[in-house]
Amino acid sequence: MKNFIEELTWRGMIHTVMPGTEDQLAKEMTTAYLGIDPTADSLHIGHLCGVMMLRHFQRCGHKPIALIGGATGMIGDPSGKSAERNLLDEATLRHNQEAIKKQLSKFLDFESDAPNRAEMVNNYDWTKDISFLDFAREIGKHITVNYMMAKDSVQKRLNGEARDGLSFTEFTYQLLQGFDFLHLYETKGCQLQLGGSDQWGNITTGSELIRRKLGGEVFALTCPLITKADGGKFGKTESGNVWLDPRYTSPYKFYQFWLNVSDTDAEKYLKIFTFLTEEEIEDLVCEHAKDPGLRPLQKRLAKELTVMVHSEEDYNAAVEASQILFSNKAQDALRNLDEKTLLDVFEGVPQFKVEREKIEAGIPVLDLLAAETAVFPSKGEARKMIQGGGVSINKEKVSDPAMTIGVDSLLNCKYILAQRGKKNYYLIIVE
Repeated sequence: MKNFIEELTWRGMIHTVMPGTEDQLAKEMTTAYLGIDPTADSLHIGHLCGVMMLRHFQRCGHKPIALIGGATGMIGDPSGKSAERNLLDEATLRHNQEAIKKQLSKFLDFESDAPNRAEMVNNYDWTKDISFLDFAREIGKHITVNYMMAKDSVQKRLNGEARDGLSFTEFTYQLLQGFDFLHLYETKGCQLQLGGSDQWGNITTGSELIRRKLGGEVFALTCPLITKADGGKFGKTESGNVWLDPRYTSPYKFYQFWLNVSDTDAEKYLKIFTFLTEEEIEDLVCEHAKDPGLRPLQKRLAKELTVMVHSEEDYNAAVEASQILFSNKAQDALRNLDEKTLLDVFEGVPQFKVEREKIEAGIPVLDLLAAETAVFPSKGEARKMIQGGGVSINKEKVSDPAMTIGVDSLLNCKYILAQRGKKNYYLIIVE
């Protein structure tokens, strides 16, 4: 069995550890939990560091609990936020919980008979029936307002980060999270809470509640918030979050995200987001140093993550799709692309629309490229470039200016890819 603290330390995945945590883990199989925000029906890569902590925890022989914050998700956590979150109804939260568990099953063992098999719980289940009076008497009396006010997350909101200040609802968040820790300590013997560094205040409120109410000793460990070398926000693209669900982020786009990270980030992310050993990563770093242009760090990172989150098949398809732009022999690969991946690959290229009837009747290629669309400013220029071998339709050279384009040229029954020269692509949408 690997040592959990040592494993996370060399991977750069530890921000703060409560004293005594390592001794507790060395003494016996320990149960730990990590909270996951259920405000969407998919995790995104911002969740991945926490998920990897749970995976490492289980691989080191301990028992992980993934806690879906159904109750706290109905309130909103002020940590690191400048505004309150949208509040969700129970039906939506339950749907999101099931979707998240399906994704977590790729990382954690929920099904085996092993004593350290993972569990998923929802804090709504033990919070929904407790009355305000009971909560105030059993929980609130143990934690002073002075203690709660001193938390960084509260201070930041009170000192001007939020236009509307801090609501009482959000102020109680740390008590609710503390109540979770208390409940799991009492019902499942959970002695450790994991989370991001922005959760340290909430986590320590829980440990303090357990100490004051039951005299118990529990522990905490947080990971750093993931950043990019250039200071930009990790996991965000122009189109928003990078999701684990292919409905929101295609495997191709997911693969491309990791393929395009910087050299510095690639080395860091290999440690955090893969299970490669220290030696394997060192070898990749040496290989990369010899020829950075080949990008072995990024390629291995993109492969490991795409296979882990999606599948080997999705990884191979993403690689094939990536090569379409740079290969003159990619006709078959282009025709095999599903519509979403096709649109992802050619996102941002100029688009033109052509009436379906004209394609069904058969349209001269010169008319298609210079009359129905503006791929060329004139038929004369189009003819000249075709004769010079500089025009392709669906990655296939057009050799005859008198060629006719019909429905057999449609990709996914709807698209035609025109290429002028080596780098100029145009997507023709047939409607």
